[in-house]
Amino acid sequence: MVAVVLLLSGCAVGPDFLNPPPPDVSGYTPKPPPAHTGAADDVAGAAQRFAIGRDIPGDWWHLFGSPPLRSLVERALHNNPDLAAAQSALRVARANTAAGQGAFFPNIDGGLGASRQLNGVASPTGIAPETSIFNLFTGQVQVSYSPDVFGGVRRNVESLQAQADNQRFQLEATYLTLTANIVVAAVQEASLRGQIAVTYKLIKIATDVLHTRREQRSAGVISEVDIAQQEATLAQIEQTLPPLQRQLAQQRHLLSALTGGLPSEEPPETFELAALHLPRNLPVSLPSQLVEQRPDVRAAEENMHSASALIGVAIANRLPNISLTAAYGVNSLSFDQLLAPGSNIWSFGGAALMPLFHGGTLFQREVAARETFDEASSQYRSTVVNAFKNVADCLTALQTDAAALQKAVAFESAAAKSLMLTRRRLEIGDVNYVELLNAQQTYQRALITLVVAQSYRFADTAALFQALGGGWWNRADVEPPKATASFLHALELVSIH
Repeated sequence: MVAVVLLLSGCAVGPDFLNPPPPDVSGYTPKPPPAHTGAADDVAGAAQRFAIGRDIPGDWWHLFGSPPLRSLVERALHNNPDLAAAQSALRVARANTAAGQGAFFPNIDGGLGASRQLNGVASPTGIAPETSIFNLFTGQVQVSYSPDVFGGVRRNVESLQAQADNQRFQLEATYLTLTANIVVAAVQEASLRGQIAVTYKLIKIATDVLHTRREQRSAGVISEVDIAQQEATLAQIEQTLPPLQRQLAQQRHLLSALTGGLPSEEPPETFELAALHLPRNLPVSLPSQLVEQRPDVRAAEENMHSASALIGVAIANRLPNISLTAAYGVNSLSFDQLLAPGSNIWSFGGAALMPLFHGGTLFQREVAARETFDEASSQYRSTVVNAFKNVADCLTALQTDAAALQKAVAFESAAAKSLMLTRRRLEIGDVNYVELLNAQQTYQRALITLVVAQSYRFADTAALFQALGGGWWNRADVEPPKATASFLHALELVSIH
């Protein structure tokens, strides 16, 4: 019987999970991206080269060349509560997997009991009637074991391990999202500081023009209406400053939250666009590698793996369940006689339980398990599609960002020259105030456009690293693959032999 059980234990009902193949495509966009982006004469205007197939560093944010940014990220990795929660969830999943593996082994329990009993006169206990009231002391060890004949336990542990792997990749996704959010938040802070600096510059220009106009009014060259128009222009520019300051304060609050602090605990780091270095060599993973690198894709794959294993569990629940039990112990009418000769007791037995009629419950659970697998498969395909879309969006954005910065630099240069010439002509009375007003507004738009274009290049570069998976596989703190899979394989080999 034991030999038959062990032989059958080498099989596991249900489908064996196969990793889905990567999409059969050679690129992310209809046309291959150019070898490099355009360049502009600006602090953020360097040309970026696309390195196809190049690996991604695990600490990719170091490529921005900002010590404050590195410091901020490191502090967030130690203090962020969302990351800590994901780490705890992974430990929970691994503990549940280890608990499930306990079903491979027999359960051994020890017991010690004492009771005082009354037997009737006709009770066939072998105890004399005059001692019908007696004490009974019992000590025994019980062993129970349910052989995994049809592989239901193995499929359940396989599902638990897949859930643990899913949680591991959820952790990597949380890590990647956190680091990318910090980089983008730092870039956004730098952009806001740049826009505020530009606004102060525009306020100074408008103030200088107002002083000139007042001097002209004192000389009787212009009317009070011209003064009022310039005052309105100055007030309009000043009105754009408070919203920018509010956004900057909110951005600082966000950085505090990402690093695990309260809004009152402002981070000491500050960021300026001029202090950031634009990475010039951008890795672009091969499409066949992306599904292995993206943690959300890997998590979706493990979710599908878990659902596949649960089909086997549902099938095994419809098949006979075999259980073996054994007990050995001693009993005695007095405690000091427990180990005396003749007090030994033992038992051995086995049972097989076959589900016959459960009102269709077990069958419908199998149907539900198969439908769950189909749902997980569709979710996996959706995750892959979105992953490829993210990379394609980033590649397109980086190319257009470079072109937009070129135009923004040219726009700012032309607008600055136009404003300078218009102010000179206004001082000699060669142009009217409307032309000066238009020149000021044009220069204001040009300066803000330039700052925003600069920030887009940094933010979309960070988005590309995030879209490609962030290089988590190259981090020193990433744990090696767990031994659970090899452990299950070893058990299967033992069962077969």
